[in-house]
Amino acid sequence: MQSDPFRIRDHVADFDKIVQDIVHRSEAVRATIPMTADVAYGPDQTETIDLFFPSGKRSDLPVHMFIHGGYWRMFSKRDYSYVATTITQAGAIAVIVDYALMPKVRMATIVEQVRRAKQWVLDNIHDWGGDPANLTVSGHSAGAHLSTFLFNSEHTPSNVRAALLLGGLYDLKPLQNSFLANEIGITDEEVAMLTPLAYRHDPQTKATVLVGANETPPFHQQADQFKEHLLQQGSPVTSLVLTNRNHMDSVRDLGVPESQAGDCLTNLIANDSR
Repeated sequence: MQSDPFRIRDHVADFDKIVQDIVHRSEAVRATIPMTADVAYGPDQTETIDLFFPSGKRSDLPVHMFIHGGYWRMFSKRDYSYVATTITQAGAIAVIVDYALMPKVRMATIVEQVRRAKQWVLDNIHDWGGDPANLTVSGHSAGAHLSTFLFNSEHTPSNVRAALLLGGLYDLKPLQNSFLANEIGITDEEVAMLTPLAYRHDPQTKATVLVGANETPPFHQQADQFKEHLLQQGSPVTSLVLTNRNHMDSVRDLGVPESQAGDCLTNLIANDSR
């Protein structure tokens, strides 16, 4: 039987080891970097963010939102606290976003949640020492998909200066024939309404599209498609294939400033800082 190119654990031999490692790194970060946990951005109990702060004075700091992946149906913000290492070392406030999971809710609900999280940041982050006019975002896998919905309004400013999209999913149609059919059952309506390739995007948002060299072919194809999609719209976009990286060690690297992915994240924040 042919293996499913979207089922990550079939293609990453140390999948569970990497997950365990990032959870341990996240617990260490929560114990060492100044933070405020579980700040509500909406009425549902799943609508919370964790804020991590760089050392020093908190005034008009850059702000960076990170949205985790897990095919919209697993993981939480707590598992991805480690990304705050790179963000705070770059001098920014890290906003790590939580959201409800499928199939308990449908994908449209999650999209609206991450949009609410962004709006909370724009409305409130100044009170925490952040500059809402200097907002960047990133996401991995399903989180990259969700991140695109923070800057996919062509005529209304998104207020997102730049976005880093790692190992993202930009065409939902192929996922209907993947292992996810039995887990979350992506509908035809969701494909039509929530495929990023169907949207125009804010031409003021600079996108960086990353994919690991050792990812399966669909992830490379979708990264190329989304890059071309943005270019055809006249949106600024760059892309990079991460050397010798797969779907899981690439996202772990986001929390390692000296890694290739971590360096991309640092530069995204620094290049858009005032």
